[in-house]
Amino acid sequence: MAENKDYVTTQLENGTVNINEEVITTIVAAALRDLEGVVTAKNDKKNIRVELGENSVAVDCGLVLLYGHSVVEIAKNVQNAVTNAVESMTGIKVSCVDVNVTGISMGNK
Repeated sequence: MAENKDYVTTQLENGTVNINEEVITTIVAAALRDLEGVVTAKNDKKNIRVELGENSVAVDCGLVLLYGHSVVEIAKNVQNAVTNAVESMTGIKVSCVDVNVTGISMGNK
């Protein structure tokens, strides 16, 4: 599959399944929704980038985190939640989940 495609295609016995890049972005946003300490990117898809590869997908998340939480622990939780959600719902391997902390919020979640 070439870079910059909008779909990842899986060949099945009776035909193909095409999954749009936007679907994967929605899955990522949903996976972030309930994570403790994550303030943004819950419904803000503009901070989530998905790059479709030949047999995998790479995800980049720009997040604002809640003050008082461990940045490293939250990043690990984000990586696990995103990987599990995308792989279980689409069958597509997640090659990496990059977490970019763009700010800290002093407010409540």
